[in-house]
Amino acid sequence: MTAVPTRRERQRQATFDEIVEVSRRLLRNGGDVSIRAVAQEMGLTPPALYRYVDSHADLLALVARSIFEDVVAAMTVARDTQADDDPSAQIVAASAAFRAWALRNRTEFQMVFASSDSVQLDEAMHAKKTALITSLADCLPEDSGVHLFAAFFSEIFGRLWVKYQFAIPTDDELDPALLEILRGELPPHGDESSGSGALGAPTPGMVWMFERAWARLYGTVTLEVFGHVHPGLISTGALFTATMLDIGADLNISEEWPRLQGVARAEAERLPTQP
Repeated sequence: MTAVPTRRERQRQATFDEIVEVSRRLLRNGGDVSIRAVAQEMGLTPPALYRYVDSHADLLALVARSIFEDVVAAMTVARDTQADDDPSAQIVAASAAFRAWALRNRTEFQMVFASSDSVQLDEAMHAKKTALITSLADCLPEDSGVHLFAAFFSEIFGRLWVKYQFAIPTDDELDPALLEILRGELPPHGDESSGSGALGAPTPGMVWMFERAWARLYGTVTLEVFGHVHPGLISTGALFTATMLDIGADLNISEEWPRLQGVARAEAERLPTQP
């Protein structure tokens, strides 16, 4: 039986929630997300806030996890509009939802996906690769926002391979230097967390396919968020559509694009009218 939180525990959790809420509001409004600024907004002194966070990095970690939870929640809603046995529609819907969230929440996207001061993208990618086609929840700390994001996409990727059997490069087909890098990203041999799952133990080729798909999606969305492409390519979704077609070709789902395009379009309707 789960213990009922005490009044003191509820009050402490409410303060944590307020810290995150205030921090995110400051971030969205272009304010300074510092210990002093957050404390002042809450009517506290900085020493009082330090009773809840150990450092500025700890504060940013709380905020980043909250943002990751929102991103994953949006992708989960999109994924769950599609049938469980239709991973191609699920990955397209989730990817489109990720893009829609990023374009609606540009400042927060930049914090957790493009800022060296908070959660690093290379940490996210390492998390995905070690989690790939394994017992996902065992690969990363339970309190990691990156864990949520990594597990989400890795799980769908595994089901895509099971259904479509897209080509995965063998070790002999990979450049030796690349192969060495990819092997370094795999869980240690014999590590119980590497599991077996539907694909068996992850291989360098699996990691490479996942890396390429993620790089295309993330790169395209980042260019759009920062406005580094023509506004028309954002508002029409043309660049995103082309990216998903490229990914789909690698994952053996190109023939389904006429159907999947409707899935992507439905998510795109949630975008702001102006990029």
